[in-house]
Amino acid sequence: MVKIAIHGAGSIGCFVGGVWAAAGLDVTLVGRDYVGDAIKSHGMTLTDYDGYSAHVAPDTVSFSTDPAALAETDVIGLAVKSTGTKRAADEIKTHAKPGAVVVSLQNGISNVETLKGLLPEQTVLAGMVPFNVVAMDEGRWHKGTLGVLMAEDHAVLAPIVGAAAQGPAALQLRNDMLEVAWGKLLLNLNNALNALSGLTLYEELSDRNYRRVLAGCIKEALQVLAVSGIKPAKVSAFPPNWLPTFVGSPNFLFNTIGLKLQKVDRHARSSMADDFVAGRATEIDYLNGEVVRLAEMHGLSAPTNAAVVELVKRAEAGEKHAWSGVELRKNVLGK
Repeated sequence: MVKIAIHGAGSIGCFVGGVWAAAGLDVTLVGRDYVGDAIKSHGMTLTDYDGYSAHVAPDTVSFSTDPAALAETDVIGLAVKSTGTKRAADEIKTHAKPGAVVVSLQNGISNVETLKGLLPEQTVLAGMVPFNVVAMDEGRWHKGTLGVLMAEDHAVLAPIVGAAAQGPAALQLRNDMLEVAWGKLLLNLNNALNALSGLTLYEELSDRNYRRVLAGCIKEALQVLAVSGIKPAKVSAFPPNWLPTFVGSPNFLFNTIGLKLQKVDRHARSSMADDFVAGRATEIDYLNGEVVRLAEMHGLSAPTNAAVVELVKRAEAGEKHAWSGVELRKNVLGK
């Protein structure tokens, strides 16, 4: 049986690893003490918006805080924040065996190339997690939005595809992961807006003012991608080019159709919102910042996404402010 490790077992890592373990796969979670304490006390309960529920007993969960646990694994799902990529790569380089397959389950575009440069003895593959996961009390992890896990096609991942096929962490193999990554990033441009709002995803997305800002960010990103010759893949209910129009549509349309199509439940919030609460550095440079960098590479500007980056940087520096939809719209869009 293929041996799997999830390195960086936070919300996403615990959900994916837990669901895979519940499906009978050999999974070791590598994460922080507080996660291990919750698992030791309660085991792992995995749920989703569609009624899925599974429990993995404490004595059947393999968990370690020591990256030496990566040593014998065949597949390493890397789920650390993008800000921790280099440190995680150093740990993988020290402990993982040559030839191990590392799948980046991280936000952004640039992590895969960074990992390839740092891990010449391992095989690095792109992955994509389109859904949101909330860590809840008593060892429960809840998938709160629609989406299918994807990764670059490789034979070693076939057993995972087969075992996980019927669960909420089913894995789809693709040969167009750059396009997939950009398709996902278009959706992730909302992470910062959700964090700045101080609301749940459901509450934030129910307000057209926030969605107009999101539509502006997506439209600008699509313009930059068109100049760059990149066609983002469809990873949600709508083709990428339709997103600005639908996201910016009136509440009576979006709130009755959009929220249901994306299956956004009332528990969900962005991981950046958690970063704000915990006082951690965010992944803004790997989200809206990716659009700004790509624009600069082609001699363009991306003022809407740059304005969002600036607001998040101010929040990271200690500015405490929950932006209303109207405030955010006027500040970012100027109208």
